[in-house]
Amino acid sequence: MWLPRILYESIPFLLLGLGAVGIGAAFYVDSWYWSEILAADGLIALVVGLVLLLRRKGYRSSRSRNDFDRTS
Repeated sequence: MWLPRILYESIPFLLLGLGAVGIGAAFYVDSWYWSEILAADGLIALVVGLVLLLRRKGYRSSRSRNDFDRTS
């Protein structure tokens, strides 16, 4: 499945934002189980977003700039 470049590039930042919102919302929810679910989901989204960002950075730095521009 191919995604438009702008959507593909924004996925890690979307996950980081959703994770921050989830963790922030966990402080405002009164129910004990919903706050734990929000905090856990937020933490997972933060970790996945950070891993995606770092893996893409590592992969792109391992390739030459000409190879990257030619394939996009």
